Amino acid sequence: MIYNHKYLLEFTTEIFMRVGCSRDDAAAVAGVLVKAELRNHASHGMIRVREYYELWKSGRVNVTPDVKVVHETPSTAVVDGDSCFGMVAGVRSMRLAIEKATATGTGWVAARNSNHFGIAGYYAMMALEHEMVGITVTNANPLVVPTFSVSRLLGTNPLAVAVPAMEEPPFVADFATTPIARGKLAVSEKKGEKVPTGYVQDAEGNPSDDPGILRRGGGMVTLGGDRLHGSHKGYCMSAVIDIFSALFSGANFGPFVPPSVAYLPVPDNQPGVGTGHFFGAMRIDAFRPAREFRESMDHWIRTFRNAKPARGQERVLIPGDPEREAEERNLASGIGLVPAVVEDLKAIAAELGFEFRQ
Repeated sequence: MIYNHKYLLEFTTEIFMRVGCSRDDAAAVAGVLVKAELRNHASHGMIRVREYYELWKSGRVNVTPDVKVVHETPSTAVVDGDSCFGMVAGVRSMRLAIEKATATGTGWVAARNSNHFGIAGYYAMMALEHEMVGITVTNANPLVVPTFSVSRLLGTNPLAVAVPAMEEPPFVADFATTPIARGKLAVSEKKGEKVPTGYVQDAEGNPSDDPGILRRGGGMVTLGGDRLHGSHKGYCMSAVIDIFSALFSGANFGPFVPPSVAYLPVPDNQPGVGTGHFFGAMRIDAFRPAREFRESMDHWIRTFRNAKPARGQERVLIPGDPEREAEERNLASGIGLVPAVVEDLKAIAAELGFEFRQ
């Protein structure tokens, strides 16, 4: 079914207000979820409403948090989210990084005691309107196995970088350090589809095409899939993101990151608090004149966009092209939701005393 993005924003904001969030906090959660849908990241869109709702019901999310800075220098800070929805800590932390970059050239904020915050690209893109480069990483609950292991020690740990240009659309890279996002496994399972081999493995370390294998002791693999195809490099990337997200902030790392789904238990003996994120903002005029940089970025983008396509390919893409084009289409024609997600939204709305319109 097709829905207007404004209605989904209104509906989702209402859900989170009804569970106790302030209007601003509810709007922050809704804004990130609907932006994910617009940019064709359905794995981080409305499908997550059920997960967040169940986390709230289980008492693992604080809907009236006291989000505050607990350590600060002129260019850095640590934010404690007080067990908030991750979007609340994410938006506030990135705004603070931008403020610090405005004052000092660059700003870096680590956040702890947070939860799943949606698409990392949302926060990186916040820097664009300030003529800044935005950088965002986060750790996530451990569903990913290091190379040569069957132990789930890492999350999908995404990285996002947004770079402004002059006339060209901005460069926006936003990707997990696994071949597939965990939410996309959930989408495939809801659709009754298999996944390609090279995404997940079973409890013994054998390749699997079952999107539900995580509930049977399996794990996701890092970028590359296996050692022969470079999984050790994906493992390194994921490890760096985990260290930046957790150890700078005092959040949990690796196997101790709390799950973003209520049906999984919180690990014992946690060394930190909650999920961790890391945000950066860099003023481009701290390095060279802003116009000069943006014109150079146009040149870079056009050079790569004009690369000769391989046989069978129509064009060479710039990071951010598919999402930007999807957003333009979905703003015009609406957002499609799969029936299982629609049923979830209807059920949650009914529990909260209102209605999800067809």
